[in-house]
Amino acid sequence: MRDRATAVITSLLVLAVAACPLSGFAEASEPQPAQSDATGASTAARPRAREAGVVIGSLPPGPRNAIVDVPGVAVGHATIVEGDTIRTGVTAIVPHPGDLYRERVPAAIHVANGYGKLLGVTQVEELGELETPILLTGTLGVWKAADAMVGWMLARPGMEQVRSLNPMVGETNDGFLSDIRVRPIRPEHVVQALEGASTGNVEEGAVGAGTGTVAFGWKGGIGTSSRRLPEASGGYTVGVLVQSNFGGDLVIAGVPVGRALPDPDSLASAVGAGRGERPPANGDGSIMIVVATDAPLDARLLRRLASRAVIGLGRTGASMSNGSGDYVIAFATAKDVRMANDAVAHVTRPLANDAMNGLFRGVAEATEEAILNSMFRATTVTGHRGTVRALPLERVLPLLGDAASP
Repeated sequence: MRDRATAVITSLLVLAVAACPLSGFAEASEPQPAQSDATGASTAARPRAREAGVVIGSLPPGPRNAIVDVPGVAVGHATIVEGDTIRTGVTAIVPHPGDLYRERVPAAIHVANGYGKLLGVTQVEELGELETPILLTGTLGVWKAADAMVGWMLARPGMEQVRSLNPMVGETNDGFLSDIRVRPIRPEHVVQALEGASTGNVEEGAVGAGTGTVAFGWKGGIGTSSRRLPEASGGYTVGVLVQSNFGGDLVIAGVPVGRALPDPDSLASAVGAGRGERPPANGDGSIMIVVATDAPLDARLLRRLASRAVIGLGRTGASMSNGSGDYVIAFATAKDVRMANDAVAHVTRPLANDAMNGLFRGVAEATEEAILNSMFRATTVTGHRGTVRALPLERVLPLLGDAASP
């Protein structure tokens, strides 16, 4: 099986390039569509984990193996690559296609390590609901992104009398590859991500909010995955999207591959791609995990679900260091639990506690696989302070043995 996996990954990497990535989001059907980086080169040679034979867990994924497998959920990106020093972006997750301010979805937040600037958290904790899409971006872009989303929402029909809005914006620090002090996020970037959000395939890797991120010293980015429960357990779907920018000792499918790989900086220098400082690998940097489900969950049950996503994070070898902001935002889209903002009372029918076990298992598996997808799909990027090398899949898969068996 190892020889077969190696042959597959070798053929997939024949056309791979080490360059800055990509912009945009395109609706398409499986398999993942070809993408282009900032130089116009194809990134189609870099597979997702499952395409390379790395299967996480035992529950089946949804049709796209993505957060958009939860009906109605859409994702959009705006990738910002400017000159030699700006490598950042915005990713938008839209829970449903209706009026989110008036038809709110139950939501909860789990804070695994609170070194971050998550905006909107206290109102979600107090009320247990989302009234805006979720934006992800770089650390010092949070407030610009929030302001732009507020302007976009207030300009929508029916919002003329709104006097309060709680924008939900998460971040990770992309200051190695991007000159974070410039704060290049502009309203048009946020609008692009929101209005370009699609229920089609989600572009992964060094795109949107993942353009400048680093994971385990290798290139991180945006990744997604999903799981579907058996019909006997309700047939519900749970989907996850991550912005990976953290560290530790990389583990893939239970195999501690990180300790067997060469130093990312030395490998980059060996192929002539290195410049500047060494990429961070000390664990600081953060991860944002967004969880969506069509199961009828209220805020209390979503809080329980969100806490289980951290199991998947831990399985990848994350150290959750002092300087890493590790957050999970979970929401449910089922119409049985949505809340009209002008209702006097809400009558909902959430699942029983005993019905949560399959969702707990699914969110852990999907989180683990989403993180791997963020790294498998990411390309090498050179930016503000140096080069971050893409995870060398041709070296990784032989280390996995039977864990990689296409």
